[in-house]
Amino acid sequence: MDTLEPKKLALLRVLQILWKESDADHPLHQGQIASLLEREYGIVVERKAIGRNLSLLQEAGFEIENNGGGFYLNSRLFEDSELQLLIDGVLASRHISLPHSKELIGKLCRLSNRYFPRHVSNIHSVGEWNKTENKTLFYHIELVDEAIESGKMVEYDYNKYGVDKKLHKSSFQRISPYQLILHNQRYYLMGYSSYWKHMVYHRMDRITNMVISEQPLVPIRTIEGYSDGINYRNLSTAMPYMFAEPPERITLRTGEGMMDQLVDWFGKEVMVQKIEDGTIEVSLHAAPTAMLYWALQYADAVEILKPQGLRERICKVLDEAKGKYQQGK
Repeated sequence: MDTLEPKKLALLRVLQILWKESDADHPLHQGQIASLLEREYGIVVERKAIGRNLSLLQEAGFEIENNGGGFYLNSRLFEDSELQLLIDGVLASRHISLPHSKELIGKLCRLSNRYFPRHVSNIHSVGEWNKTENKTLFYHIELVDEAIESGKMVEYDYNKYGVDKKLHKSSFQRISPYQLILHNQRYYLMGYSSYWKHMVYHRMDRITNMVISEQPLVPIRTIEGYSDGINYRNLSTAMPYMFAEPPERITLRTGEGMMDQLVDWFGKEVMVQKIEDGTIEVSLHAAPTAMLYWALQYADAVEILKPQGLRERICKVLDEAKGKYQQGK
């Protein structure tokens, strides 16, 4: 090194060396630690000083063990298996862009030692995942938090994909923000549109050019249906596709084999009744339009019984779809 560090930094550097270079399979004896101190930081100390620093770190609460072959840091903030789980979460999150995913994974890897990245083989598969291209997502999340705290509206462009596979402005929005919701690996902004006079759920990765407005937000308790604030139990009725419309009681018939999907989508509070023919009748609360799309997804296994209006809408969609597929026969 061009510049030697003062010896008073040796204690900190010994800890950093143990953090980066050691584990139970890679212990370091005092001579190795001394060599790394000199090579990496230009700090020259005697072996006895290494021993004193190790003792001081142990007294400070760091779990430094000696397995006979040398010293190693036995405990970190996260176990390697926990870091792997967090990395998998980053990889699977569609709302995190490719560059930000790589950056976050790099930071997570640095929470372990230098041997950890060797075990993270799927880091190199990041580019194969369906990631958002909106690089301002996390900046916009910070703006929403700031707007909620300061009681201000937010203004932004809401976008849709064109045939060129690029986002294009669909509308200008001025929204009173109340909550950020993470659903189906997407961030949604829950807010009130004074123009449309109802609550909306906008995908954060479809938002561009967001700014905090000078206009105060509409207090949520003044909005019809929200006099007690956000009812997080009822919020799930907007699922599974985040449609902002009043929930209704939905009754459907299906087989017992659909219980996994029902619980995954709607939770354990669905009411289930067994029918003599071996099917089950399920009752739940959901936004009708969201339920329409969900029922179409499982059209071969699910029959909507009530409400009649939703049943008729599904019949109409299925008839139109059937007509399209029969054309040209």
